[in-house]
Amino acid sequence: MNIRIKIKHLKERIALNRRAFIMYSVLRGLVILTAVRCFFQSNFEGLALCVVSLILFLVPSFLEETIKVDIPPLFECIIYAFIFAAEILGEVNRYYTMIPGWDTMLHTLNGFLCAAIGFSLFDILNRRSKNISLSPFYMAVVGFCFSMTVGVLWEFFEYTMDSIFFLDMQKDFIVQKIGTIKLDTTGTQTPVIIDHIKKTVIFTATGRKYTINGGYLDIGIIDTMKDLLVNCIGAVVFSIAGYIYEKARNLSSKKNPLVNVAPGLMITALSDEDLRRQEEEILARQTAIAEEKKRRRLER
Repeated sequence: MNIRIKIKHLKERIALNRRAFIMYSVLRGLVILTAVRCFFQSNFEGLALCVVSLILFLVPSFLEETIKVDIPPLFECIIYAFIFAAEILGEVNRYYTMIPGWDTMLHTLNGFLCAAIGFSLFDILNRRSKNISLSPFYMAVVGFCFSMTVGVLWEFFEYTMDSIFFLDMQKDFIVQKIGTIKLDTTGTQTPVIIDHIKKTVIFTATGRKYTINGGYLDIGIIDTMKDLLVNCIGAVVFSIAGYIYEKARNLSSKKNPLVNVAPGLMITALSDEDLRRQEEEILARQTAIAEEKKRRRLER
Protein backbone atom coordinates (compact mmCIF):
# COMPACT_ATOMS: atom_id res chain seq x y z
CA MET A 1 0.00 0.00 0.00
CA ASN A 2 1.62 3.26 -1.12
CA ILE A 3 1.59 6.41 1.01
CA ARG A 4 -1.23 8.12 -0.89
CA ILE A 5 -3.55 5.13 -0.54
CA LYS A 6 -2.57 4.74 3.13
CA ILE A 7 -3.41 8.38 3.88
CA LYS A 8 -6.75 8.02 2.11
CA HIS A 9 -7.48 4.89 4.13
CA LEU A 10 -6.67 6.67 7.41
CA LYS A 11 -9.02 9.51 6.45
CA GLU A 12 -11.76 6.98 5.78
CA ARG A 13 -11.16 5.55 9.24
CA ILE A 14 -11.61 9.01 10.78
CA ALA A 15 -14.83 9.38 8.78
CA LEU A 16 -16.35 6.40 10.65
CA ASN A 17 -17.40 8.95 13.27
CA ARG A 18 -19.17 12.01 11.89
CA ARG A 19 -18.32 14.44 14.70
CA ALA A 20 -14.63 13.58 14.77
CA PHE A 21 -14.50 13.83 10.97
CA ILE A 22 -16.12 17.28 11.01
CA MET A 23 -13.57 18.47 13.59
CA TYR A 24 -10.74 16.94 11.58
CA SER A 25 -11.98 18.47 8.30
CA VAL A 26 -12.40 21.97 9.74
CA LEU A 27 -8.98 22.04 11.39
CA ARG A 28 -7.34 20.43 8.36
CA GLY A 29 -8.82 23.16 6.16
CA LEU A 30 -7.51 25.86 8.50
CA VAL A 31 -4.05 24.28 8.48
CA ILE A 32 -4.02 24.20 4.67
CA LEU A 33 -5.03 27.89 4.54
CA THR A 34 -2.27 28.68 7.02
CA ALA A 35 0.22 26.74 4.89
CA VAL A 36 -0.77 28.75 1.80
CA ARG A 37 -0.31 32.00 3.73
CA CYS A 38 3.10 30.86 5.00
CA PHE A 39 4.16 30.01 1.44
CA PHE A 40 3.31 33.46 0.10
CA GLN A 41 5.01 35.06 3.12
CA SER A 42 8.13 32.91 2.52
CA ASN A 43 7.69 31.54 6.04
CA PHE A 44 9.04 28.11 5.29
CA GLU A 45 9.44 27.16 8.95
CA GLY A 46 5.73 27.80 9.44
CA LEU A 47 4.99 25.84 6.26
CA ALA A 48 6.95 22.87 7.63
CA LEU A 49 4.97 23.05 10.88
CA CYS A 50 1.74 22.96 8.87
CA VAL A 51 2.88 19.80 7.08
CA VAL A 52 3.85 18.23 10.42
CA SER A 53 0.40 19.12 11.82
CA LEU A 54 -1.36 17.43 8.91
CA ILE A 55 0.69 14.29 9.56
CA LEU A 56 -0.02 14.41 13.31
CA PHE A 57 -3.77 14.63 12.59
CA LEU A 58 -3.53 11.11 11.10
CA VAL A 59 -1.60 9.59 14.02
CA PRO A 60 -4.68 8.67 16.16
CA SER A 61 -6.22 6.81 13.21
CA PHE A 62 -2.88 5.13 12.45
CA LEU A 63 -2.51 3.97 16.06
CA GLU A 64 -6.06 2.61 16.11
CA GLU A 65 -5.30 0.41 13.14
CA THR A 66 -1.76 -0.54 14.15
CA ILE A 67 -2.13 -1.45 17.82
CA LYS A 68 -5.84 -2.38 17.62
CA VAL A 69 -7.35 0.20 19.95
CA ASP A 70 -10.40 2.44 19.73
CA ILE A 71 -9.87 6.13 20.53
CA PRO A 72 -13.23 7.71 21.47
CA PRO A 73 -14.43 10.57 19.21
CA LEU A 74 -14.27 13.07 22.11
CA PHE A 75 -10.66 12.12 22.80
CA GLU A 76 -9.82 12.37 19.09
CA CYS A 77 -11.34 15.85 18.88
CA ILE A 78 -9.32 16.99 21.90
CA ILE A 79 -6.15 15.63 20.30
CA TYR A 80 -6.88 17.49 17.04
CA ALA A 81 -7.57 20.71 18.95
CA PHE A 82 -4.38 20.26 20.98
CA ILE A 83 -2.23 19.79 17.86
CA PHE A 84 -3.82 22.83 16.19
CA ALA A 85 -3.45 24.99 19.31
CA ALA A 86 0.18 23.97 19.86
CA GLU A 87 1.59 23.96 16.33
CA ILE A 88 -0.55 26.35 14.29
CA LEU A 89 -1.79 28.86 16.85
CA GLY A 90 1.14 28.55 19.26
CA GLU A 91 4.11 28.32 16.90
CA VAL A 92 3.01 29.65 13.50
CA ASN A 93 0.71 32.41 14.78
CA ARG A 94 2.93 33.21 17.79
CA TYR A 95 0.24 32.70 20.45
CA TYR A 96 2.94 31.57 22.88
CA THR A 97 4.25 35.14 23.06
CA MET A 98 1.06 37.02 22.18
CA ILE A 99 -1.26 35.41 24.74
CA PRO A 100 -0.02 35.03 28.34
CA GLY A 101 -0.77 31.58 29.69
CA TRP A 102 -1.16 29.88 26.30
CA ASP A 103 1.80 27.57 26.97
CA THR A 104 0.57 26.93 30.51
CA MET A 105 -2.89 25.94 29.25
CA LEU A 106 -1.43 23.46 26.75
CA HIS A 107 0.91 21.86 29.30
CA THR A 108 -2.03 21.42 31.68
CA LEU A 109 -4.07 19.78 28.92
CA ASN A 110 -1.08 17.62 27.98
CA GLY A 111 -0.86 16.35 31.56
CA PHE A 112 -4.57 15.51 31.48
CA LEU A 113 -4.40 13.71 28.12
CA CYS A 114 -1.26 11.73 28.93
CA ALA A 115 -2.78 10.58 32.23
CA ALA A 116 -5.84 9.43 30.26
CA ILE A 117 -3.60 7.48 27.87
CA GLY A 118 -1.59 5.86 30.67
CA PHE A 119 -4.73 4.97 32.62
CA SER A 120 -6.40 3.55 29.50
CA LEU A 121 -3.43 1.36 28.55
CA PHE A 122 -3.41 -0.29 31.97
CA ASP A 123 -7.19 -0.53 31.92
CA ILE A 124 -6.88 -2.53 28.68
CA LEU A 125 -4.27 -4.77 30.33
CA ASN A 126 -6.48 -5.16 33.37
CA ARG A 127 -9.52 -6.15 31.31
CA ARG A 128 -7.71 -8.49 28.92
CA SER A 129 -5.66 -10.47 31.42
CA LYS A 130 -7.16 -13.20 33.56
CA ASN A 131 -4.09 -13.27 35.82
CA ILE A 132 -3.86 -9.55 36.56
CA SER A 133 -6.32 -7.57 38.65
CA LEU A 134 -5.20 -3.99 39.22
CA SER A 135 -6.95 -1.85 41.80
CA PRO A 136 -8.43 1.53 40.75
CA PHE A 137 -5.91 3.31 43.01
CA TYR A 138 -2.97 1.53 41.36
CA MET A 139 -4.26 2.43 37.90
CA ALA A 140 -4.69 6.06 38.94
CA VAL A 141 -1.09 6.16 40.22
CA VAL A 142 0.19 4.57 36.99
CA GLY A 143 -1.76 7.09 34.89
CA PHE A 144 -0.26 9.93 36.92
CA CYS A 145 3.29 8.54 36.65
CA PHE A 146 2.91 7.97 32.90
CA SER A 147 1.82 11.58 32.40
CA MET A 148 4.67 12.98 34.51
CA THR A 149 7.21 10.81 32.67
CA VAL A 150 6.03 12.18 29.32
CA GLY A 151 6.21 15.71 30.76
CA VAL A 152 9.77 15.21 32.00
CA LEU A 153 10.91 13.68 28.68
CA TRP A 154 9.45 16.69 26.86
CA GLU A 155 11.40 19.06 29.13
CA PHE A 156 14.55 17.02 28.38
CA PHE A 157 13.81 17.55 24.68
CA GLU A 158 13.35 21.31 25.16
CA TYR A 159 16.61 21.56 27.11
CA THR A 160 18.46 19.59 24.40
CA MET A 161 17.12 21.85 21.64
CA ASP A 162 18.05 24.95 23.63
CA SER A 163 21.55 23.64 24.38
CA ILE A 164 22.34 22.62 20.80
CA PHE A 165 20.31 24.97 18.60
CA PHE A 166 19.52 27.82 21.08
CA LEU A 167 15.80 27.79 20.17
CA ASP A 168 14.67 29.11 23.57
CA MET A 169 11.97 26.45 23.87
CA GLN A 170 12.35 26.88 27.62
CA LYS A 171 11.04 30.42 27.59
CA ASP A 172 12.96 33.06 29.56
CA PHE A 173 11.48 34.95 32.50
CA ILE A 174 12.38 38.32 34.03
CA VAL A 175 12.81 38.05 37.80
CA GLN A 176 13.52 40.77 40.38
CA LYS A 177 14.98 38.60 43.13
CA ILE A 178 17.52 35.78 43.14
CA GLY A 179 19.54 33.82 45.68
CA THR A 180 22.99 32.53 44.66
CA ILE A 181 25.98 30.95 46.38
CA LYS A 182 28.21 32.07 43.50
CA LEU A 183 28.59 35.47 45.18
CA ASP A 184 29.26 34.04 48.64
CA THR A 185 32.77 35.15 49.66
CA THR A 186 32.80 33.20 52.93
CA GLY A 187 33.01 29.75 51.30
CA THR A 188 30.17 28.46 53.48
CA GLN A 189 27.70 28.07 50.60
CA THR A 190 25.42 30.68 52.12
CA PRO A 191 23.04 32.06 49.46
CA VAL A 192 23.45 35.75 48.76
CA ILE A 193 20.03 37.35 48.26
CA ILE A 194 19.83 40.03 45.57
CA ASP A 195 16.51 41.85 45.76
CA HIS A 196 14.76 44.64 43.83
CA ILE A 197 16.73 44.04 40.63
CA LYS A 198 15.90 46.81 38.14
CA LYS A 199 18.31 46.20 35.29
CA THR A 200 20.82 43.64 34.04
CA VAL A 201 23.62 44.59 31.64
CA ILE A 202 25.42 41.89 29.63
CA PHE A 203 28.78 42.47 27.92
CA THR A 204 30.09 39.92 25.41
CA ALA A 205 33.68 39.13 24.42
CA THR A 206 32.97 40.68 21.01
CA GLY A 207 32.15 44.01 22.60
CA ARG A 208 28.37 43.81 22.27
CA LYS A 209 26.19 45.10 25.07
CA TYR A 210 22.68 43.94 26.02
CA THR A 211 20.49 45.71 28.55
CA ILE A 212 17.64 43.84 30.22
CA ASN A 213 15.24 46.26 31.85
CA GLY A 214 13.01 45.15 34.71
CA GLY A 215 15.22 42.58 36.38
CA TYR A 216 17.39 39.51 35.85
CA LEU A 217 16.96 37.13 32.91
CA ASP A 218 16.18 33.60 34.06
CA ILE A 219 16.99 31.14 31.26
CA GLY A 220 14.56 28.28 31.53
CA ILE A 221 14.32 26.95 35.07
CA ILE A 222 11.15 28.86 35.97
CA ASP A 223 9.46 27.86 32.71
CA THR A 224 10.47 24.21 33.16
CA MET A 225 9.18 24.00 36.72
CA LYS A 226 5.96 25.83 35.80
CA ASP A 227 5.35 23.42 32.91
CA LEU A 228 5.92 20.39 35.14
CA LEU A 229 3.68 21.85 37.86
CA VAL A 230 0.70 22.41 35.55
CA ASN A 231 1.36 19.03 33.90
CA CYS A 232 1.10 17.56 37.39
CA ILE A 233 -2.20 19.38 37.99
CA GLY A 234 -3.67 18.02 34.75
CA ALA A 235 -2.43 14.51 35.59
CA VAL A 236 -3.90 14.67 39.10
CA VAL A 237 -7.28 15.82 37.80
CA PHE A 238 -7.62 12.89 35.40
CA SER A 239 -6.14 10.37 37.84
CA ILE A 240 -8.77 11.30 40.42
CA ALA A 241 -11.53 11.16 37.79
CA GLY A 242 -10.19 7.84 36.49
CA TYR A 243 -10.09 6.40 40.00
CA ILE A 244 -13.69 7.44 40.70
CA TYR A 245 -14.80 6.10 37.31
CA GLU A 246 -13.09 2.74 37.76
CA LYS A 247 -14.39 2.40 41.32
CA ALA A 248 -17.95 3.21 40.22
CA ARG A 249 -17.73 0.88 37.21
CA ASN A 250 -16.53 -2.00 39.38
CA LEU A 251 -19.49 -1.40 41.68
CA SER A 252 -21.83 -1.08 38.68
CA SER A 253 -22.90 2.33 39.96
CA LYS A 254 -25.12 4.01 37.36
CA LYS A 255 -25.69 7.09 39.53
CA ASN A 256 -22.12 8.34 39.22
CA PRO A 257 -21.98 10.80 36.26
CA LEU A 258 -18.37 9.80 35.51
CA VAL A 259 -19.59 6.36 34.44
CA ASN A 260 -21.30 8.07 31.49
CA VAL A 261 -18.73 10.83 30.83
CA ALA A 262 -15.38 9.08 31.38
CA PRO A 263 -15.73 6.53 28.51
CA GLY A 264 -15.38 9.47 26.12
CA LEU A 265 -11.77 9.77 27.31
CA MET A 266 -10.93 6.08 27.70
CA ILE A 267 -9.04 4.19 25.01
CA THR A 268 -10.32 0.64 24.63
CA ALA A 269 -9.02 -2.49 22.91
CA LEU A 270 -10.37 -3.63 19.55
CA SER A 271 -10.89 -7.28 18.70
CA ASP A 272 -10.17 -8.72 15.26
CA GLU A 273 -13.92 -8.82 14.72
CA ASP A 274 -14.20 -5.09 15.53
CA LEU A 275 -11.42 -4.29 13.05
CA ARG A 276 -13.05 -6.44 10.38
CA ARG A 277 -16.36 -4.65 10.91
CA GLN A 278 -14.68 -1.26 10.64
CA GLU A 279 -12.90 -2.28 7.44
CA GLU A 280 -16.25 -3.36 6.00
CA GLU A 281 -17.72 0.04 6.86
CA ILE A 282 -14.79 1.79 5.21
CA LEU A 283 -15.14 -0.37 2.10
CA ALA A 284 -18.89 0.28 1.95
CA ARG A 285 -18.28 4.02 2.27
CA GLN A 286 -15.65 3.98 -0.49
CA THR A 287 -18.00 1.97 -2.73
CA ALA A 288 -20.86 4.41 -2.13
CA ILE A 289 -18.63 7.39 -2.96
CA ALA A 290 -17.35 5.72 -6.13
CA GLU A 291 -20.90 4.88 -7.26
CA GLU A 292 -22.03 8.45 -6.60
CA LYS A 293 -19.17 9.82 -8.70
CA LYS A 294 -20.00 7.36 -11.47
CA ARG A 295 -23.67 8.38 -11.40
CA ARG A 296 -22.76 12.06 -11.67
CA ARG A 297 -20.49 11.39 -14.63
CA LEU A 298 -23.27 9.51 -16.41
CA GLU A 299 -25.74 12.36 -15.78
CA ARG A 300 -23.38 14.79 -17.48
